[in-house]
Amino acid sequence: MTPRRVLLTGGAGFIGSHCADAFVADGDALTILDDLSSGVRAHVPAAAVFHRIDIRSPEAARLAREGRFDVVVHCAAQMDVRKSVADPRFDAQVNIDGTLNLLEAIRASSPSARFVFASTGGALYGDRAEVPASESARCAPQSPYGVAKLAVEHYLGYYARVHGLDAVALRFSNVYGPRQDPHGEAGVVAIFCDRILDGAPLTIYGDGRQTRDYVYVMDVVQAVHLAAHGTFRDAVDGARALNIGTGRETDVITLATLLSTAADAPLRVEHAPARAGEQSRSAVRIDAASRALGWRPATPLEDGLRRTWSWFAARRAGAPR
Repeated sequence: MTPRRVLLTGGAGFIGSHCADAFVADGDALTILDDLSSGVRAHVPAAAVFHRIDIRSPEAARLAREGRFDVVVHCAAQMDVRKSVADPRFDAQVNIDGTLNLLEAIRASSPSARFVFASTGGALYGDRAEVPASESARCAPQSPYGVAKLAVEHYLGYYARVHGLDAVALRFSNVYGPRQDPHGEAGVVAIFCDRILDGAPLTIYGDGRQTRDYVYVMDVVQAVHLAAHGTFRDAVDGARALNIGTGRETDVITLATLLSTAADAPLRVEHAPARAGEQSRSAVRIDAASRALGWRPATPLEDGLRRTWSWFAARRAGAPR
């Protein structure tokens, strides 16, 4: 059987590198495109063909056009919400223009390819949506980052309806796990792990009752794999959007307590003023992904936090990443 040709953008990043490992393990012919602005070269599997390229560039378009890929998984992005607020034009250049650069190349060369887009759940729905939010909830993004992700979803709908592209957007909730960057605009789990290792208190903004839907990275990888290679169980007109999360809300205080337990460390917390515009509650319904893909998360939060802590502790001790 001829290996499936897979193009993975952002394949040196947190989620992308785990997806890369899974595609290689499945025997796919994997090509990775990443500019290493936030990714780690050492996380790229040796069996993958790696190109250090910006997704906005003519070189990226040429690679996508000439590769004749069966599947494109698009994880590369400007992911910093605060940076998107400070510089919306740059965010749009990467997250909208960069994606269009790939879509136009795929449309011209591989119109039958499946295009899987790493979208966002929490940043799309805003505080006005029901919790947990379904895919039919009104989208009211509160940052240029969320606006750009939603715009790309609309572009995917256009390419699906007009050009026949087989497109799916996976709306991730708050993904956590090994390899997440604890610096800059990173997930709170990674930040808390580093603070515990530094012997520093965990900073909680506001009263700590704001909630998020934390989903373990390997469960997300399984969803990506099913979306890339699986057969959808329901029909849809145009591009589809599927929430990928747990449907479970966890507040920051509870998260800090669980992680301190996983680390066998005393719970040390310091409170800081609430951050303006921060969403108070966020979780996503996953019924649609269950129906369409047969997917459900398999990792309880407590188990995922233990695995994540073990990875951060081993990295600090000098173990291979």
